[in-house]
Amino acid sequence: MLNLLRIISTISRAEFLMPNLGSLILGLAWGATPTINLNTLAVLIVLSFTIINGSSAIGAQINTLSDYELDLKDPRKNNLIKAVDMLGKKLIKTFISLEFIITLALVIFFIYVNNNLWLLLMWIIGISLGWIYSAPPIRLKARSWLAPVSLILVLGIFPVLFAYLTFTTNIQPFFMLALIGLAMTIYGVIIPTEIRDYFGDKTMQIKTMTVHLGLVKACVVSIILITLGAIFFITAYLLEWINGPRPLLSLILLIIPVSVLFVLTKIKKLHRISKQYINSHENTNLKEQIVNISAHNPKWIMIITQTYSILSIILLINKFV
Repeated sequence: MLNLLRIISTISRAEFLMPNLGSLILGLAWGATPTINLNTLAVLIVLSFTIINGSSAIGAQINTLSDYELDLKDPRKNNLIKAVDMLGKKLIKTFISLEFIITLALVIFFIYVNNNLWLLLMWIIGISLGWIYSAPPIRLKARSWLAPVSLILVLGIFPVLFAYLTFTTNIQPFFMLALIGLAMTIYGVIIPTEIRDYFGDKTMQIKTMTVHLGLVKACVVSIILITLGAIFFITAYLLEWINGPRPLLSLILLIIPVSVLFVLTKIKKLHRISKQYINSHENTNLKEQIVNISAHNPKWIMIITQTYSILSIILLINKFV
């Protein structure tokens, strides 16, 4: 049983659990108010988080199946290949169908409890984008600029907005500013993952945005998006706290530049090596360095998303204390 759970966790990309938690915390921090009954708040949190994770797991499993042939050529993804082979594609498809039915039932119940049809519409669009991002024949991930648009919506906008609208229907301008910053940051830190897959994607003629731009320009875009995203995010929280009863809380925002600068130094290194790789006429050792460095990207994602989550927790506590 434990082995089965481990395999399912692998194909469902369990590493997305913490970023999903971050989405919930950010939406909760901005949307929840002290007037909400604590029992109601607990029910809404559980339902929202379950739906977000269920939808994320479905998208990850579809991606795992769709990229199976490509991942066969990448030794760093042996764990995914082994997990698929152990379960079998047919059983995974059965899991996806069951998860879809269960998640849909939870969404319908959630709408009944919450009485907010926007959540249903958002879930339908989000789950559809997650499906066609990876699955043929549409396969948005191979369609240049459509790939980042769908990723930003599915990973950066919809989960946070879903969590936010769980607790309120009022759209706050500072929240929207933070959401824009988060969305830019998320795609910015996803680009190194595309860089890791660049060589395989290019060989298989999968035209991701990174393949379209090339390694050097992709690194530049990543740096710009993460930097701008951090500026937007800091501005939103700064305005919220300066206009609140505890303006000194804004000093905590200094942890964002620290975490962001750490990640940017890694991407700048990728940028430097990518330029060397292009100028060296595709030196094999430099290619390996690019792949090995970008393989650490999950840690970089964790550093930034958890930094943002900590600030959201402080924002939430500040509301209720």
